[in-house]
Amino acid sequence: MNKKMEKTPIFDADSMDQAVVAFEQLADKLRETHPSVDVERVRRAFTLAVEAHRDQVRKDGTPFVTHPIASAMIIVEMGLDEDSVIAALLHDVVEDTDVTCEDIEKQFGASVAVIVEGVTRLSRVQYTSKEEEQMENLRKMLMAMAKDIRVILIKIADRLHNMRTMEYQSSKKQLEKAFETMRIYAPIAHRLGMQRIKWELEDLSFYYLDRVAYDAITQDIDNRRDVIDGFMSAMQTKIGSRLSENGIEGKVYGRLKHIYSIYRKMYTQHRTFEEVFDLCAFRVIVGNIADCYNVLGHIHDMFKPVPGRFKDYISTPKPNAYQSLHTTVIGEEGLPFEVQIRTWDMHRIAEYGIAAHWKYKEGGSAKKVADDEERFAWIRRLLESQQESGDAQEFFHDLRIDMFADEVFVFTPRGDVINLPAGATPIDFAYSIHSAVGNRMTGAKIHGRLVPFDHVLQNGDIVEIQTTGTSHGPSRDWMKIAKSSEARNKIRQWFKKERREENVLHGKSAFDAEMKRQGFPLDVLTHEETREPILKRLGFATPEEMYAAIGYGGLTAQKSVGKVRDVLLQIAKPGKTLLDRINQPQKPKAQKPVRGIIVEGLDNCLVKFSRCCAPVPGDEIVGFITRGHGVSVHRLDCQNYQNSSANPEETGRWINVSWADTAGEVYQTNLSITAKDRDGLVLDIATALTSIKVRVRSLSARSEPGGMATAFLSLEVADLKQLQTALNKLSGISGVQEIKRCSA
Repeated sequence: MNKKMEKTPIFDADSMDQAVVAFEQLADKLRETHPSVDVERVRRAFTLAVEAHRDQVRKDGTPFVTHPIASAMIIVEMGLDEDSVIAALLHDVVEDTDVTCEDIEKQFGASVAVIVEGVTRLSRVQYTSKEEEQMENLRKMLMAMAKDIRVILIKIADRLHNMRTMEYQSSKKQLEKAFETMRIYAPIAHRLGMQRIKWELEDLSFYYLDRVAYDAITQDIDNRRDVIDGFMSAMQTKIGSRLSENGIEGKVYGRLKHIYSIYRKMYTQHRTFEEVFDLCAFRVIVGNIADCYNVLGHIHDMFKPVPGRFKDYISTPKPNAYQSLHTTVIGEEGLPFEVQIRTWDMHRIAEYGIAAHWKYKEGGSAKKVADDEERFAWIRRLLESQQESGDAQEFFHDLRIDMFADEVFVFTPRGDVINLPAGATPIDFAYSIHSAVGNRMTGAKIHGRLVPFDHVLQNGDIVEIQTTGTSHGPSRDWMKIAKSSEARNKIRQWFKKERREENVLHGKSAFDAEMKRQGFPLDVLTHEETREPILKRLGFATPEEMYAAIGYGGLTAQKSVGKVRDVLLQIAKPGKTLLDRINQPQKPKAQKPVRGIIVEGLDNCLVKFSRCCAPVPGDEIVGFITRGHGVSVHRLDCQNYQNSSANPEETGRWINVSWADTAGEVYQTNLSITAKDRDGLVLDIATALTSIKVRVRSLSARSEPGGMATAFLSLEVADLKQLQTALNKLSGISGVQEIKRCSA
C-alpha cells in the first residue's frame, strides 16, 4: 500500500459503524467455517487495526480499515486458519503505521508476526525499471511462498479487494495495477489452483485494460441472455434427471465462461462472439471417484462427444493438484458445451486450490499435511530455474510458460507420468528426468520410433531418451528448441560450467555486433571513464565475466548494451559528448598474445591454427569461434572462410585476430607439388629445403597417370618471407610445374 494516503481527523460515528458491521460479518463467517475459533483474539486484531489506521481513508472516502477487513473476509472464504485471518487484518499496519512486527508478536504470537512481516517485505524495494521491479517482486513472492504459503494468499486477497475497488484510482494507476495483476497475480492464483480467484482477477484486469472489448462482450452476452439461460436450465435438468434415474447422488451446476476467457478464445482463434459456441460449461459433483467415471459414461451416452476433447485429470492431476474429468459434447441443438465431473473434495481444491489443503494445529502453528513437500516442490524448482536469469523479459517469458501454460502429459518407458508445458520437446523431457540425461542425450524415440529433437510431444506419448556413456554436452541450438525454463536453465548451467572460453568468445562477438548495430564505439570497455561504471551497472568485475554471461545465456547482448547506453547518458557532460571523448585516439591496451596471435579484446584465449589453410606470420588472417576449442585462425583467402562468411548463421562467429611478435616461433604449413615423375625427385626436394635450413616434418610422393607425380610436404617456417624463399627454391627443381599451399 502507498503511505501517501489521504488524512482525516478520525472516524465519525457512521464510518465507525461501517467498520464494525463489516467486522461482525467477518466474525459470523469465521464462526461458520471454524466453530472453535477464538473470536475475541480476532476482535483484538480488529481493534488494533482500527486504532492504527484511525486517521486514514481510502480513495472512495471509506475508513481504510475496511480494506484489511475485506481482505480478511476473502481469507475466511478460502478456509484458512485463525492466524491467517488476524494477519490479514494487520497486513498493512507495519508498512503504513507506527506498529512494529515486535508489537504484533507480543500480542498475537510469532506465527502472525512472521506472516505480516512476509507480506510487508513484498513492497519495500525500489528498482530502476518497472519490469525489474515486477521481476524482483515476483522472486520475493516465490521465496515467501516457499517459506509460508499464507503470505502469498494474503497478498492475493489484498490485490483482489484492491482490484474490486479500483474505480476510484487514476486511469494511470488502474492500467498499471491491471497489467501487473494480469501478469503476476493471476498466473500465481492459477498455479496455486485458485480458479475462482484467478477468473475474477482476470476479468477485473481486463475491464481496465480493454474497456471497449469488455463492454462489447458483456453486451453480446446480455443480448443472448434469454437463450443462454434457457439452454443452461434445460441441460441441467436433463443431466440431473439422468443421474436420479440411475441412483447417482450429485449436483449439476451450469455456468457461463468468464469474460476474459471468451475474449481469449475470440482473439486467439480469430472468431466473432457469434462464432464462440461453447459459452456454457457444466459441473457435475458426486460423492466418489467411481461415480465420476459412471457419470462420464452417461454423459457420452446422452450427447455425442467431440473427438480429442476428453481429458482425465483424476488419474493424472495437474501440478496444482487440480482433478476433474473434462469432456466436450454436442447438445441436441448442435451446440458444443463442456462438462466437468469431480468429487466434492476435488471441487474444493478446484475452487480454492492450495488453501483447501492447508491445515493447522490448534493454537495456530502450521502442521503441513504429508504431501506438502511435493506440493511446494514446483515453487523451489521455479526459484532455482530463475536464479540464472538476469533479464526481466526472459524471466516473465519463462514464468508464463511454467506457471500459466497448458500442460502435456507424457510417459517414461516404465509408465511414470511426466508433465511438461504444452509445446515441449524431447529435450524438455530429458532434462525433466535429470540434468545428466539431458547432457548425454543423443536421440529420442516416441512409441519406439526415432523423432527429431524439435518434435512436439503430445498427451500420452511414451518417450525414450537415447544417451551416450559420457556427458558430451548439449548444443547451443537446444536453447531455441527447449520450451521449459527448467531445461533452458540446465543447458545454460552446462555451458557456464564447461565452456567458459567458448562463452567468452560467443559473448564478445554478440556484444560487439549489438554495439555496432546501435551505433556505439566498441572501446567503451577499454576507456577509463566508462569501463568501471559500465561493469558496475552490469554487476561484473571484468569484461570477460560479462562476455561469458552473454555467451552462456545468463544475459542478452541487447540487455547489456541497453545498460551501456544508460551509463553513457548518465555520465555525459555538457559541451563535448561522451562519445566524442571515447572516439579520441587512445593508447591501446596491451594484450597478451597466445601462440603469436592477439584475439581482439580478449586475453589468454585458447588459439589453434586451422589445418585447412595453415596460416603463417605475414598472412592476412581471421579468427573463427569454434565449439569448445577456442579460436581457430584461418587465412583470409581460405576457402572455408569464404564459404562460411557467406552463411548468415555463422557470420557472427568470425572475429578479428592479428599477429603479434613471433620471433623465435615456427609454424607448420603444407604444400603440394606437381612435377614430372622421375627418379630422384623426392631427394631433390629434400636437398633444396635443407639448403635453406627449412625443417621438413613430413614428405611423401606418389605417381600419377600421364607420367606425372604429386609430392606432399609439411614444413616449419618462421613467417611468410621464409615460406616464399622455400617456394622459390622448390620452383627451380627440374620438372616442377606447380606448387600450392594445401590442407594437412
